Amino acid sequence: MNKFEEMKSAPFWWEEAPRPEGDDSPPPGEADVVVVGSGYTGLHAALQTSRDGLSTVVLDAGKLGGGCSSRNGGQVSTSVKGSFTELAAKYGEQQAQALQQEGVNALEYLDTFIRQESIDCDWVRCGHFSGAHNTAAYERKARELRALPAALGIEWQMVPRAEQRREIGSDLYHGGVIFPSHGALHPGKYHQELLSRVQSAGAMTIGHCAVQRIEKRDTGFDVHTARGVIRAGKVALATNGYTDAAAPWLRRRIIPIGSYIIATQPLSETLAREISPRGRTMTDTRRLVFYYRLCPRGQRMIFGGRVALSETDDRVSAPRLHAAMSEIFPQLSSAQISHSWLGFVGYTFDALPHVGEHDGMFYSMGYCGSGVSLASYCGSILGRQMCGEAYRSPFMDTEFKTRPLYTGNPWFLKPSIAYYRFRDRINW
Repeated sequence: MNKFEEMKSAPFWWEEAPRPEGDDSPPPGEADVVVVGSGYTGLHAALQTSRDGLSTVVLDAGKLGGGCSSRNGGQVSTSVKGSFTELAAKYGEQQAQALQQEGVNALEYLDTFIRQESIDCDWVRCGHFSGAHNTAAYERKARELRALPAALGIEWQMVPRAEQRREIGSDLYHGGVIFPSHGALHPGKYHQELLSRVQSAGAMTIGHCAVQRIEKRDTGFDVHTARGVIRAGKVALATNGYTDAAAPWLRRRIIPIGSYIIATQPLSETLAREISPRGRTMTDTRRLVFYYRLCPRGQRMIFGGRVALSETDDRVSAPRLHAAMSEIFPQLSSAQISHSWLGFVGYTFDALPHVGEHDGMFYSMGYCGSGVSLASYCGSILGRQMCGEAYRSPFMDTEFKTRPLYTGNPWFLKPSIAYYRFRDRINW
């Protein structure tokens, strides 16, 4: 039987958490706050403003949460890109520690939010294993972790190659590292529960209502949509990897990168336990990283990564992902694939998230592949800003840069990916 014969071109997460359509009524003529984007960032911002008594409208060009908030791999970490040593060389030790502390804060914020709000999303602090693709990567990772300030409280444990089978059913790697505090959730359920809280707080959530342009006025903004104009006191842009021409300044600063994922048919309990003895989330140190885990409550492998030089049909990317998965886990070479999909991650030129205000409009985006916790946390910061709180995140203190000739089409990705793929192949 063809391994892809019964494959669905849709996220596996939508089986249990199908995407809601949202309110199909015309948008209101005015609102205190208009949030553009209905992912984790936009909904956490809207939850803050709605509960603070501000009339809030959330708009999305497609289905509510139809972007990466319901398409990601569900891995949750303290990840802020760049080691402490790299960040300290660029920003100084004090700011480097503050930036990495925000990653820790984001994970703890998410954990607290899920527990306090009784969010049903299969949340578990399962820990994370990152495999070293060569011995130099293993040694480099150990050096980077030893340089971490103790005040960050980031727990880690190096696992030599001789012991890695207790963590992962693969011999591909040269040891790795465990981060025991990291976790995993069902991204579709998490979004669905978050959306329910936002709607219960009184916000209007409208899907299939693309924002065409935003016009600044003396006392606010006119938000022009496909279904009418909304006079808004404040506007928040939370579009991340889906930022378009309606926000040209931000579009020049966000790099949309396609990330592809497959899900296998259920595996046997024995095989699932062999592959992932401790049920951790997993990734590796290659530059074109792969990320994978067993899905909640079960024996499906969720396997993702960057496998195309440009955005492509998920029926083209699925065999490539299957081949990469089989390289790590030869035991899965005959595994049937049930789902294949892709979403757009929002990257930045400095690989850091950015929260701030430009031309009177608030924004938060650029989570660089670590969006479950960072988007939730930064979205809450965005909402607090609009409610008038004085809280300041270190993510507001770095310049949100662009590059000459970049207008939102990442033409440079093809040569960059080809170069990094070559380096990964030769184990550089």
